[in-house]
Amino acid sequence: MSLDTVVEDIRDEARARAEEIRADAEAQEDELISEAEADAEAIREERAQEVEATIEQEREQMLSSANLEAKQERLGARRDVLQEVRAAVEAELADLEGERREELTRTLLDAASEEFDDSDDVRVYGRADDEALLADLAEEHGYEFAGERECLGGVVVESDTSRVRVNNTFDSVLEDVWEDELREISTRLFEDQ
Repeated sequence: MSLDTVVEDIRDEARARAEEIRADAEAQEDELISEAEADAEAIREERAQEVEATIEQEREQMLSSANLEAKQERLGARRDVLQEVRAAVEAELADLEGERREELTRTLLDAASEEFDDSDDVRVYGRADDEALLADLAEEHGYEFAGERECLGGVVVESDTSRVRVNNTFDSVLEDVWEDELREISTRLFEDQ
């Protein structure tokens, strides 16, 4: 399995989770807009008895304020939804098990291995729960499992001999995908808004 396939799998998982959350985000946004419009209308009616110029001036000020507040709340709601999607993807990555976890970890270790010479003394680090898997995969490459690193999965591979360190953790792959695809994720979540 290539790194591109891993990245695409992560993208697909993020997109699927994004679609699930999209409906909730739309409902939140509609409610915020309705409340802001209702507030603006109530303010206009309350000032109806005042001088026409004062009414128009205050109405414009309040509409602008309400629209700005609604926009800020909508942006905050979108940010919250994106954080929920990210957390859900991280949870799914952390919960991967069995053959799927082994396949992704092997792919990431294979990709990292390309950075090292055969003569390098290479150490592999990873998630504590993956110790047995990482020890087996490291041994297959002639590497040493050297300990745990706080991550969702994947590998950190390093060698003092060549002074190279490769971070191929699920976290780093997700971060790259998230940064590259944030606009697309946001568009999918909030399209038609």
